Amino acid sequence: MTQPHVLVTGSTRGIGAAIFEALKDKGARVAGHGRSGGADVLAADLADPAAADRLWAQALDHLDGRIDVVINNAGVFEPVSVEASLADWHAGWSRTMQINLQAAADICRAAVLDFRTRGSGGRIVNVASRAAYRGDSPAHWHYAASKAGMVAMTKSIARGYAAEGILAFAVCPGFVMTGMAEDYLASRGGDKLLADIPLGRVAAPEEVASAVAYLALEAPASMTGAVIDINGASYVR
Repeated sequence: MTQPHVLVTGSTRGIGAAIFEALKDKGARVAGHGRSGGADVLAADLADPAAADRLWAQALDHLDGRIDVVINNAGVFEPVSVEASLADWHAGWSRTMQINLQAAADICRAAVLDFRTRGSGGRIVNVASRAAYRGDSPAHWHYAASKAGMVAMTKSIARGYAAEGILAFAVCPGFVMTGMAEDYLASRGGDKLLADIPLGRVAAPEEVASAVAYLALEAPASMTGAVIDINGASYVR
């Protein structure tokens, strides 16, 4: 690819913003995504079940009809207690699954169909979480389940379409020093939580972005299906 065309969801802050910049620095042409639009940022609320397909169409138009790489990074990390009402419990699960997993699946589906039609192959990188393997707090069952689903989806895509040049990878960060992570660290005791990370610190967004950019642009095809952990050895498999 002389200049890869890349769609990055959830690119306006944190890990997504770092991914956006890392890819641009490597010469890619990048369409970002957020709830509000802007320069090279397409607006879509992925809580809307129809939004992912619309976003794909917008990105194709923005990138002159060609997308070579998709990076699903958009997600929410919102608590819901087991003691919540059944209606609130269902609402919390539905929203998290829709944004974190279903929208990512819809974008992966659109990408696979487009890659197959063009016959050119392509790459998908899904940003999951350490929680996919280790689990998460009692208020975040749904978050862990959504990220485990993302990992399983990635492996299924890799196995199903490798022969057509469609490659799929995932990264599983632990805590990352974004605003969301800072709030969570503070709420869970800070230093005590850091003591569970052998490296002694949480990851920087740029560290995750470096791994994502490698998978998106450089990783050998034989790596398809790989899941890369970025968690300071707080969970090793």
